[in-house]
Amino acid sequence: MFELNSTTGNSDNANLRDFLASYIKYWYLFIIGVSICIGAAYMYLRYKAIPQYEITSTVLIKDKDKGSSTNSEQSLGDFGLVKPSTNIEDQIGIIKSSHFMEKVIEDLALNVDYRVEGQVKDIAVYWKNLPFYILCNKDSQPTSSLPLTITPIDSLNFNLKSTTASTEVQAGTYQFGDTIYTGKKFFQILKNPNYTSDHIDVTPIQTSFTNIEDMAMSYSGQLVVESVNTTGSLLALSLLDAIPQRGKDVLQTLIELYAEESVKYQNQLAIGTIEIIDERLKLLTGEITSVENDVATYKKQNDLTNISSDAAVYLQSAQLANRQLEEYQTQIDILNSIESYLRQNGDERLVPSSLNIQDPTLSGLISQFNSKQLERKTLTRTTPADNPLVVTLDRTLTDLRIDILENLKNIKDGLLIAQKNVRANSYKAQAKIAKVPTAEQALQTINRDQGIKQDLYLYLLQKREEEALSLEAPISNTRIVDPPKAGRFPVSPNKTSIYLGALIFGLFIPFSFVFAKDQLNNKISAIGDIEKFTNAPILGQISHNTDRNNLIVHKNNTSAITELFRLMRFNLSYLTMNKANKVLLITSSSAGEGKTFFTINFAASLALSGKKVVALSFDLRAPKLLQCIGLKESIGITDYIVNPKWTSKDLLVKVPNYENLDIIGSGPIPADPGELMLHGRIDSLIEELKQDYDHIIIDSAPIGKVADAFAFEPNIDATVFIFRQDFSLKKDVKILNDMYSNNKLKNVMVVLNDTDANSNYGYGEQK
Repeated sequence: MFELNSTTGNSDNANLRDFLASYIKYWYLFIIGVSICIGAAYMYLRYKAIPQYEITSTVLIKDKDKGSSTNSEQSLGDFGLVKPSTNIEDQIGIIKSSHFMEKVIEDLALNVDYRVEGQVKDIAVYWKNLPFYILCNKDSQPTSSLPLTITPIDSLNFNLKSTTASTEVQAGTYQFGDTIYTGKKFFQILKNPNYTSDHIDVTPIQTSFTNIEDMAMSYSGQLVVESVNTTGSLLALSLLDAIPQRGKDVLQTLIELYAEESVKYQNQLAIGTIEIIDERLKLLTGEITSVENDVATYKKQNDLTNISSDAAVYLQSAQLANRQLEEYQTQIDILNSIESYLRQNGDERLVPSSLNIQDPTLSGLISQFNSKQLERKTLTRTTPADNPLVVTLDRTLTDLRIDILENLKNIKDGLLIAQKNVRANSYKAQAKIAKVPTAEQALQTINRDQGIKQDLYLYLLQKREEEALSLEAPISNTRIVDPPKAGRFPVSPNKTSIYLGALIFGLFIPFSFVFAKDQLNNKISAIGDIEKFTNAPILGQISHNTDRNNLIVHKNNTSAITELFRLMRFNLSYLTMNKANKVLLITSSSAGEGKTFFTINFAASLALSGKKVVALSFDLRAPKLLQCIGLKESIGITDYIVNPKWTSKDLLVKVPNYENLDIIGSGPIPADPGELMLHGRIDSLIEELKQDYDHIIIDSAPIGKVADAFAFEPNIDATVFIFRQDFSLKKDVKILNDMYSNNKLKNVMVVLNDTDANSNYGYGEQK
């Protein structure tokens, strides 16, 4: 099966054209929508929108701890023991707080709205440009439902009246500075000290009170505070206001108030810190005294003056005691040796006298003993032992020996006592040496506690002086880099954006309408609706017939619809190339889609090309073919089927003015058309006609309602399925697709009837 347009690109272009065409035909809706939206935008900008100016400023939030060349513990910048946060995000939150903005509004007296009546809308003015202003605090402020009109009379008086029927305020003439009561609320109207004009403007000023909290929230919401960079403390502030000077004053006052509050808060911290330090110093004084007493008591209890020197004395005393013990033991050993020597009787040896015994009595006795011993030894050399002289010497030596032994005993006893005392002293020294580490550890603990408290005491004294200095010389951490300034032109409303939005919205509304209409439309509105659901080739389109006649294809007619039928004649030849196209079945999904109109005009188009054509009215249930061209019914198909006497030639009806075009009517409507369609005489009729005609066009019953058309399947060469724009249902395309996909009828092609196609629009567009 050939297709006139099989490329994807052409198909996409056709779909795009169909899509655009479905919207372009509603061009008037788009013009109306755009016109209304542009007009509404103009009216909004002209009468409703209030121009807003952007006021900008730049401030530096300084961190006094940064950039100091001294130690942070000694820096005068670190005044407080507990300092406020210098985190830049925290500072942004503080600046944007509604609490700050409420103070700004109260300081600038912005809780009253001033307006001058204009030709179209009232114009807001700033009280600093007026000869007066209204003063009232938050608690005494009247309600916002009390609009007033104030008209200056001269430099001293003004006229006051309410613009509503309210009786809360008494209308009349007042002097500037008078207190005006409204029930329990009151306010004053004062002369503006900043108004320097010599001439008093007597223009009536309309005023109304605004809620301070609501106004603060409004300004805070408009305020934008951003970091200029991620590493520094530079902040960019911006604010929108209808009055540039008022916006500049708001930003300037806000920055000054932030700086003032910052210093005030730092001073409060400093005062609080000093009070805390004073209390702590009192406690530390008592604690330090207690620790010093503990040191003195501990030293007294442990006989300590200085542990290091005392330990050296104890060690020296122990060493001296050890040496004395060794000396005493040596002397005792010598004495024992002498005693042992003397107790050996008969021994004539001399007693040693050069030993280290520092006792004169013992030394004298030993000297006498040794002298007598030498004398006896000399005497016994010449004199016998019983000589009285020898006996006398022996007796003397015996007495001396007894005296020496007695003296040795006394000396040794003394040495033992001295040795015992020295050993006791040595034990004491050793005990004290053993106690030194424990005492030293305990004393170090006490001294450490004492040192900590002393250091803390000195630190607190230093901090107290620093806090006192910070009170004497308060320094703000805020510096204005760029003072508030307003732009020369309004930034809001953005006219370009509003008009562009109005244009888009004006196009969007009709687009949405058309889109919704198309989505809700269940009827075929373009050839694309058919192409979406089937691959059956498109034979062509038939434009809307504006002629009252149904047979519109005739000689010398060059209208668009005639040209479309000629184009479909060509498309039929192209689509059935190398295939028979003698018998053509015309059907549709339901009645009223124009299959009979197509049958007669397509047959006429083929006849005008020189082909012999016969059109058969096989819609036996509701025949219209002859009526369509104004011919009367005569012998027809039903007669031919039921009565064998009739031949095909008996059924032919000549179409006037068409030499090669004949029509066969349906004849009388049978009782059971469905059964009649299965009669064998139908095959005979078609075979007879094939002998005499080049094309046989069969106008059958709608295939979506009855199955009559399927009876022709063995006899036909091609099938044309008719849809009517904005009449046929989209769901009926499924009938066509089922017939095409399952080859229930041969060579199925599609025609869309009653379209807006013309001679310049894609005849015979194919998939």
